[in-house]
Amino acid sequence: MPDTALPTLKAKDFTSDQDVRWCPGCGDYAVLTAVRKVLPNLGRRKEDIVFVSGIGCAARFPYYIDTYGMHTIHGRAPAFATGLKVSNPDLDVWIVTGDGDLLSIGGNHTMHIMRRNVDINIILLNNKIYGLTKGQYSPTSELGKKTKSTPMGSIDYPINPLSLAVGSHCTFIARSIDIDVKHLNVVMLEAAKHRGTSFLEVYQDCNIFNHKAWFYATQKETKAETTFMLEHGKPMIFGADANKGLRFKGGSLEVVEFGEGTGVTVDDLAHHDETDRNLAFTLSQLAYPDFPEPMGVIYRNEKLESYERMLHNQIDEAIEKKGVGDLHALLHEGDTWIVDDEE
Repeated sequence: MPDTALPTLKAKDFTSDQDVRWCPGCGDYAVLTAVRKVLPNLGRRKEDIVFVSGIGCAARFPYYIDTYGMHTIHGRAPAFATGLKVSNPDLDVWIVTGDGDLLSIGGNHTMHIMRRNVDINIILLNNKIYGLTKGQYSPTSELGKKTKSTPMGSIDYPINPLSLAVGSHCTFIARSIDIDVKHLNVVMLEAAKHRGTSFLEVYQDCNIFNHKAWFYATQKETKAETTFMLEHGKPMIFGADANKGLRFKGGSLEVVEFGEGTGVTVDDLAHHDETDRNLAFTLSQLAYPDFPEPMGVIYRNEKLESYERMLHNQIDEAIEKKGVGDLHALLHEGDTWIVDDEE
């Protein structure tokens, strides 16, 4: 549990002595800065925090954070992180990963860590490309994407990370943008407070192999028309003049203008409810250019117990009923036999 007697830590206390080695201008730098700013607010010792990664550019994160860390194998960060959390539930475990690592070879592990509700924070840096291996299309690349591995255009329909999280019953789901460090800090802190699996998708720019993939959502000139901020209990409003919103019509959302002369008022707009899983799936499906895309906390369920707590409760119950086990006796009970070496 957090120790309130600990000395106050600052972002620099979580900065390791390793040189940060990403391409100049990479969006990972902004996310690293945000993480370092959030960690001092957790009330934890550095020794109680672990960052786990798989393979890819994002997988270098553990080297740059002055905590414990594990640089594991491709797609298996959720499996390693689950083992850590189960063996020591008091650890604060984070996974930092990319779209290729988490959603391709790691897709199966991702689904299971979410459905189990392991108390782990997952940060997905989604740049819609394989960056470390020099620009092949990834599971989130758009249909028709031309890359070194798809010279005539991808014929794969892309994975929607948020919809996958909703479908896997993840209990905290959010989205943010790499360059919006202030918003990243807020959402990351909310994710860290959650007791269960938290999943944060971050729109991240790979300025070498997929530059401007998210520019519609990040640039000052366009983001007001292409994104909107979610606030629990508040209407869904967007637009440069804050005069547009989303309204339910026949069970689906539609874009409307509201205000004088439109016949639509702010009360007619859909209001966000973080606890509504059906709404979360609907929001996860909104995509530019047909709709503005939601940013912030999309779904939150604080009622379900985490996997590792339920597991340790079972262990305690078994010990109470049957006593402390004897591994040697267990291995030698029942049908056993000895194989003698033949002369």
